[in-house]
Amino acid sequence: MSASLIEIQKRIDSTRKTSQITSAMQMVSASKLTRSEAIIKQYEKYAKRIKDMVLHLAYSNLDQLAEEANNGEEQDDNQSGATYLDYHDMLLVRPVLKTAYLIIASDQGLAGGYNSSIFSSMLELFQKDHDSADGIFLMCIGDSAKRFFEKAGYSIDCSIPGISDYPTFDEVRDLVRKSVTLYRQGEFDELYVCYNHHVNALVSNFRVEKMLPLVDVDEMDNRKTPRANVDYLFEPSKEAILEQLLPQYAESLIYGSIVDAKTAEHAARMTAMRNATDNAKSLISDLTTELNQSRQAQITQEITEIVGGAAALE
Repeated sequence: MSASLIEIQKRIDSTRKTSQITSAMQMVSASKLTRSEAIIKQYEKYAKRIKDMVLHLAYSNLDQLAEEANNGEEQDDNQSGATYLDYHDMLLVRPVLKTAYLIIASDQGLAGGYNSSIFSSMLELFQKDHDSADGIFLMCIGDSAKRFFEKAGYSIDCSIPGISDYPTFDEVRDLVRKSVTLYRQGEFDELYVCYNHHVNALVSNFRVEKMLPLVDVDEMDNRKTPRANVDYLFEPSKEAILEQLLPQYAESLIYGSIVDAKTAEHAARMTAMRNATDNAKSLISDLTTELNQSRQAQITQEITEIVGGAAALE
C-alpha cells in the first residue's frame, strides 16, 4: 500500500510540473497572438488602400476599352466584355491547365490539430478537383507540409522552411515573388493560397483563397464591388502604374495570408496549451482523490490490525 501511495504522489508531482509548463506556454502564445493580431490590423489598412487603387484602375480601363469597342474599335467577336481585362497578364483569365496551391503550415508542434486539418482538407480538395497530380503545382511553407505531401505522392515544386512568429516580407520575399513570376510566365494558370484563417482566439477556418488572376471577372462585369470614390492623377500612365502596382498587390495579398495563418497558429497553440493545462489540473484532482482514499484505506487497515492485536493479547 505504501508503494502505491508513493507512486500516486509521484504522478501528482509530475503532472503538476507539466501543468506549470503548459500554463507558461499558454501565456507565451497569448502574448504572441495579441502582437500578431495587431500586425494583422495594420496590414488590413494597407491592403484596403491598395485594393481600392487597383480596382479603380481596373474599372477605369475596363470602361475605357468598352467605350472604344462601342465606338468601332477592333475586338474579337468571340470575347465577352470580361476579356477586356487582358490588357494586363495578371488580370487575364485564361484556360486552366494547371493550378498552383501555396500551402501554409507550421513546423512547430503543440498546436492541436492545426496542421492535420490543413493536410486532410487539401487531400480532399485534390481528390475532388483533380483527376491526377499532373494538373497540380504545389508550393509549401513549412517542412512539415513538404514531407507530408511528398509522402502522399505529390511533387513539391518549391518550398521554404517554417517562418518566424512574426513573419516579415523579407522572409517570404523569394517564394512570394517567385509564385507571381511563375504565373506570369505561364507555369500555372491559377494560384490559390491554402491556410487556416484566424477568426478569433477560439476559432479558425480552413480557407482556400484565389490570388491569381487578381480580379474576379464576373464581379467586374456585374459591378458588385463599388468603386473607390477617389479621383487619381496618373503619372506617367495607367499602364505603367499597373505594371508596378499589380505585382506588388499580388505579393501583398499572399503575404497577408501568411500573417493570417501565423496568427491562427498562435491561437491554436494557446488553445491547445490551455486545454492541456485544464486536463492536467483535472488529472491532479482525480489523483489527489485517489491518494486520499488510499491513505484512508491504509489508516483503516492499520487501526484494524492494532485493535485485532490488542484483542489477541487480552
